[in-house]
Amino acid sequence: MNLYFSPLACSLATRIALYEAGAPAEFTQVDLKSKRVLKTGRDFAEINRLTLVPTLGIDDQTVLVENTAVLQFVADRFPEAKLAPTSGLQRARMQQWLGFINSELHKGIFNPLLDSTAPEGAKEYARTKVPSRFALLQDHFATHEFALEQFSIVDAYLTTILNWSAFSGVDLKQWPAVNDYFQRMLKRPNVARAMNEELALYQEEVRRRAS
Repeated sequence: MNLYFSPLACSLATRIALYEAGAPAEFTQVDLKSKRVLKTGRDFAEINRLTLVPTLGIDDQTVLVENTAVLQFVADRFPEAKLAPTSGLQRARMQQWLGFINSELHKGIFNPLLDSTAPEGAKEYARTKVPSRFALLQDHFATHEFALEQFSIVDAYLTTILNWSAFSGVDLKQWPAVNDYFQRMLKRPNVARAMNEELALYQEEVRRRAS
């Protein structure tokens, strides 16, 4: 498998999942500004026409896109890692969480706040959603260690999104249980490994663009 990623983007969640699964994988960095594969200069639109990450190359002919689909594929491909419930209510709860993170946090709040081209009205509208969405997280993590019964792809995705708070003016300390959860996840060895690797790549990318 080959994960096309951009440092600290939502594709980080798939890197975490792959590390948690101990899965063999290649990692290919994409420059989302130029829309090109970094090492080869290939037009990323030839691989994913929307030029979005994560994009998972499953084999030479097959790619999978959309974060929630990619994460579930990885979890199901490596069931021994137990990154996702396989059926029943817990599977539905996992999909409920993935939907919430994707629509209410990722797209609903953080995309407008992080997009330098978004109008101020869009940013302000996103800010109005923060209290209710984070209150839900606060209530859950006040009594739960993980989103589900154990670490899962939900936690990989949520940790990735919460990491964006530092770049978007959302102070996690307003929600102590959420902040505690985030700090616990950052100490998890495979999360720390993925975060540190991508932070270094992000800093390198910033320096490259500045020069």
